[in-house]
Amino acid sequence: MNLEMIESSHFFACLDRLKLIRRWSLMRNLENENLAEHSLQVALVAHALAVIKNKFYGGQVNPERIAVMAMYHDSSEIFTGDLPTPIKYFNPQITQAYKQIETAAELHLISLLPRDLQAEFTPYLDSEQFCPQEKHIVKQADLICAYIKAQSELSRGNQEFAPAKARLEALMREWESEEMNYFILVFVPSFGRAIDEMA
Repeated sequence: MNLEMIESSHFFACLDRLKLIRRWSLMRNLENENLAEHSLQVALVAHALAVIKNKFYGGQVNPERIAVMAMYHDSSEIFTGDLPTPIKYFNPQITQAYKQIETAAELHLISLLPRDLQAEFTPYLDSEQFCPQEKHIVKQADLICAYIKAQSELSRGNQEFAPAKARLEALMREWESEEMNYFILVFVPSFGRAIDEMA
């Protein structure tokens, strides 16, 4: 391959901007969270959920694939921003329109890759290519991470996160699975503890 003939790509420069997008933008935050931090946490949790599913509950999913899917799961928000949940789900028309915008943003991000690499990245970036089971695990991980954030803010006295926590608990019951229950029981209680308590 002649490197002098290769065109530059904006793909990773765009991904670098994940760190500039604040989450929970309509709420007071005692600790700000950006999309890059959130994406890594969701990838870690999704990988664990997939491993737990395979190890204990008869699953046959690919934990590495799911981790990469989760890593990119909010990458369309580089172009759309993080639309707050109350707006995103205000009514079915807004939800449907936003899904179309997200899909268009995902396809645009893929188009920024060199043409020879697009087919390699598309299975992780185009959410239309995810099977229902993969989507389910990534969604569960996303919910768990949001729940951990809400718990953290509440433990520091930020009552603005009380309605969010209640909403997330309802969603977690809706998306419940054995692997999700395992993760919540085994790993979530340690969040918020001092490092000396975990040594």
